[in-house]
Amino acid sequence: MHAQLSFAPRKPMSYFSLKKLAFAVALSASLTASAQAESKGISGPLLPKYQQECAACHLAYPPGMLPAASWQRIMGALNQHYGADASLDEATTREIGVWLKAHAGSYKRVSEQPPQDRISKSAWFLQKHRPGELPADVWKRAAVGSPANCAACHRSAAQGSFNEHEVKIPK
Repeated sequence: MHAQLSFAPRKPMSYFSLKKLAFAVALSASLTASAQAESKGISGPLLPKYQQECAACHLAYPPGMLPAASWQRIMGALNQHYGADASLDEATTREIGVWLKAHAGSYKRVSEQPPQDRISKSAWFLQKHRPGELPADVWKRAAVGSPANCAACHRSAAQGSFNEHEVKIPK
């Protein structure tokens, strides 16, 4: 037995209903695009050579955490890399530099260059780690050491995940 479908004529949508629908669709598309842009440089596969060279000393920070100009300055001064000589051969420096520039943050939250090109001094970092939301002594704890040690609290930082719901602050 086949069911018979019946299509009753519908009233046309009012102007205001159409306007609300158009707004909802536009908002949804905008939020989706924004979320994709936001996550593009944060999570995603790292260049193996970048992972190998940079993670030998510290977390291989996702390139989307800094704008291209900051990465360019960092790569141009590896012999004075925050108090250490992190020099690499020319070919490796070029390869990593090109990759960092291509994957650098270009969305609103990282568009400004932070002081000394430090992620931990960027406006978005400081907003996410406001005093009063963290214990006052958190950066002084031996297990943390400094704001640059993301992996101390963000357990999945090495995989590019900085979800605030996965944070565990060491005692």
